[in-house]
Amino acid sequence: MAEGEWAALRTVRLEMLADTPTAYVESLASAQAQTEGQWRSRAAAMTAPGSATFVAERGSTADSFCGLMRVVVKHPQQPNRPRQAMLISVYVASPYRGSGLADELLGKSVEAAAGELGAGLLQLGVHEDNARALAFYERHGFRDTGRREAYALDPGKKEIIMERELSPEAPAT
Repeated sequence: MAEGEWAALRTVRLEMLADTPTAYVESLASAQAQTEGQWRSRAAAMTAPGSATFVAERGSTADSFCGLMRVVVKHPQQPNRPRQAMLISVYVASPYRGSGLADELLGKSVEAAAGELGAGLLQLGVHEDNARALAFYERHGFRDTGRREAYALDPGKKEIIMERELSPEAPAT
């Protein structure tokens, strides 16, 4: 993803927020209010050092994404733990769910976290009501850490913190 793909990023982000508003810590109204310059900055950040972003495109044009996953190095690092990365902005458009696309994107994300980002641990937060996502991550080796964090858009709800240990030799899925 590059800054020039800001319009495609905006389209998929608005779709993500409309489809599953509790999966992200941003409201649809907030995203809709952003300027072109803000979207360009967001698109540029997707390829910044310390991150890796994977997209799947609908058809042969790059104007619309049907899947997205991003991995970023977590700062600050926790002492006495391996380097950590976070899995964020996970989305697969509904027509592609169950097709294996999420598995493919997660595999690439795990490989990038362990390889190019040098992480030994991949973490994520899942809204407590998102049973489908919880089952997906468990199937791919993530475990519930027991930690709960307040969900930013509704502090009465919680995010379940999950993690998966990584190693350069470990299979992606």
